[in-house]
Amino acid sequence: MYKIVTKRQLNEAVTLMEVEAPYIAAKARAGQFIIFRIDQYGERIPLTIADRDKEKGTVTIIFQAVGTSTKALAQLNEGDSILDFVGPLGNATEIDGYKNVCVVGGGVGCAIAYPSAKALFNAGAHVDMIAGFRNKDIVILEDEMRAVCHNLYVTTDDGSYGEKGFVTNKLQSLIDAGNKYDLVIAIGPIPMMKFLSEVTRPYGIKTLVSLNPIMIDGTGMCGGCRVTVGGNIRFACVDGPDFDGHEVDFDELMRRNSYYKAQERESASHECRMLAAGEAAREAAAADGASEAKKEEQ
Repeated sequence: MYKIVTKRQLNEAVTLMEVEAPYIAAKARAGQFIIFRIDQYGERIPLTIADRDKEKGTVTIIFQAVGTSTKALAQLNEGDSILDFVGPLGNATEIDGYKNVCVVGGGVGCAIAYPSAKALFNAGAHVDMIAGFRNKDIVILEDEMRAVCHNLYVTTDDGSYGEKGFVTNKLQSLIDAGNKYDLVIAIGPIPMMKFLSEVTRPYGIKTLVSLNPIMIDGTGMCGGCRVTVGGNIRFACVDGPDFDGHEVDFDELMRRNSYYKAQERESASHECRMLAAGEAAREAAAADGASEAKKEEQ
């Protein structure tokens, strides 16, 4: 069991948790992920490692409560435990040899972009960071991101905070201003990563994207996380999660990620009759016990 030592609500839907996992904390690097399972009834869900503390033996995850398992995880509190917490999985983000980098995060993708920016910053690269959100209310990790880059540009779609506009517009303006980036890292919604890759393509700027296909085992055996990169089938869990954004078939990825939308909606409202029956039986047994105890008192 893996104990939750810290829980912090970053906005209405996004939660930060620090989990006691010393073996993972000792080895994890930026860009890698874990797979968790809350209990024996839970599904396996991948989450990128947002940070780690080797001395404390903890791993930080940041997630948005959107599905059955992440909503259940968000209900846990400090002191509670998670049944399975496996990692570090995947390949770490490339950081060696880059001097001038722009790291772009969109929404909760900033939680994944943050450790990459931190690793590059600590390696001595000049790091610009663009963080995009729909509005002011959902901005997360601003102080943390500002501490690991030379320039932080916050954008909001509605202009309620930072600069009004999209991250693609901001990246284009930075390139137009003469910034000579040798690497751009883009992490966020699939359409955002697709269009950012198109911004950098004409300039030949290497662009890495972190992909989030459907994933089950995380070891390359199930094939669920397959993606097409450069015309070849790759597996995000063992070949990624970072890939060359100029070679990813984003349209295929979006189609595959939408395959199970109906089942996800059903899962959100589903109530297991076997579990409900078991709960009813326990309540009936408790009531019978209370009744017998009352008779003995009389």
